[in-house]
Amino acid sequence: MRRVACAERADWRAKAAACGFGFHTIDDAPYWDETAYYAFSLREIERDIEASTEELHAMALDMVGRVVGSERDMERLAIPEGFRDWIAASWRERAPHLYGRMDFAYDGTGPAKLYELNYDTPTSLFEAAFFQWQWLEDGLAAGALPAGADQFNSIQESLVEAFGTIARSIARPFRLAAVRGSTEDQGTVAYLRDCALQAGIDGEQLAIEDIGVTADGRYTDLDDQVIGCLFKLYPLEDLFRESFGQYLPRSGLQLIEPPWKAILSNKGILPLLWEAHTGHPNLLPATFDDGGELPRGWVRKPLHSREGANVAMRLPDGRELATGGPYGGPCIRQACQPLGAFDGRYPLIGSWVVGDRACGMGLREDATPITKDSASFVPHVIVEEARGVLIA
Repeated sequence: MRRVACAERADWRAKAAACGFGFHTIDDAPYWDETAYYAFSLREIERDIEASTEELHAMALDMVGRVVGSERDMERLAIPEGFRDWIAASWRERAPHLYGRMDFAYDGTGPAKLYELNYDTPTSLFEAAFFQWQWLEDGLAAGALPAGADQFNSIQESLVEAFGTIARSIARPFRLAAVRGSTEDQGTVAYLRDCALQAGIDGEQLAIEDIGVTADGRYTDLDDQVIGCLFKLYPLEDLFRESFGQYLPRSGLQLIEPPWKAILSNKGILPLLWEAHTGHPNLLPATFDDGGELPRGWVRKPLHSREGANVAMRLPDGRELATGGPYGGPCIRQACQPLGAFDGRYPLIGSWVVGDRACGMGLREDATPITKDSASFVPHVIVEEARGVLIA
């Protein structure tokens, strides 16, 4: 694994505009960054990322079965009591799911270490699935990348296939929703709508704020049609707290992602996985936090937090880092595995699972060991190996 400086494509902004990538720059700062790429060997991808992702995914699904049968575990995950039976029923019925993203610390040495599961509302999808693949093809055509370079990326094909698999089980009408004011979320939903259309599933996109509720507690679109299935890029835990969400268990609405994803999108899954698989090479020691002093070499995270917010980190050398944010409530404590540093940047690997298959990855890098919402997305390649030396 290496970070390689490279020249930008002269026309990349025009290409981004042409394909609807409207959030490549956020708050006047570059989000998409192709002034560098990360190079991996095929062995690193297949052994350390792909295989590890699929093993952890299977372990996580097994854990859902344990949690839905345990009131104690539901309580430890702070899942509101009124939603527990609904979540458990969705698992027993194996309500269909689409995708998720695992975040790993990995620097090319030793096993990848799982930071967390983003299994309810994962983003950075379009840039990982489509735009970095376009960058690869352009780089190969221009001779700007090593001959024969490839990419761990069959995300788009996998999404279309997954939509096709669940097409018959999706209730109609199908709608896709995200927060009106989020350019990134609306762009992600537009991309997923296109993937669904390729699989033969027609569905309209709307803002989640425009969804209504009938007198008998069913959800409707702007035409007052009762929604059969909703893809919502909006956190389940937020819906649980809002008056809008109180109707979910009785509404008859099918959700993608399904209710059982509330278990896997909760950081409390990390100590549960550690309890069940203590010493697993891809897991970090984790426990539910008691609110006491944070010892060296540990990180504290709320059960529900996103984009690096409200993280407290005490590095093994005693240094302390922390981020602000809107999240509170119960926390977990996870052993500190600092991200590797490459040219003063700290990359976090997001490994994508679509259906139940690992199918690609994207890297976000920050100037600090905590990956925040200001982190940049940097593309990657797989390069050939010969006699242990990477050709590039």
